[in-house]
Amino acid sequence: MSFETANNAPALRPVVNSEAMVPRPQPRWRRIRLWRAQLAQARHDETGAVTAEYAILIMAAVAFAGLLVVIMRSGEVQAMLTQLVQNALNSAG
Repeated sequence: MSFETANNAPALRPVVNSEAMVPRPQPRWRRIRLWRAQLAQARHDETGAVTAEYAILIMAAVAFAGLLVVIMRSGEVQAMLTQLVQNALNSAG
């Protein structure tokens, strides 16, 4: 295999350095900088935040509905609501 230039002069063979093809480990400061950048991005990443907010909202609504059921089943509240409805019906007609 020969390498020649345009004027048929012998060209230098390309030097293949096998060490250049092996990735060298990065210096410690570069790994730390990369790690900090990834950590900062992860802290500000809001992926899934809306889903979590909806889940918390639904849990709060279910808890409030359960509280209303407990309150509405008490005798005092039922008597008060019955009296309120009867007064409204009597005053209308």
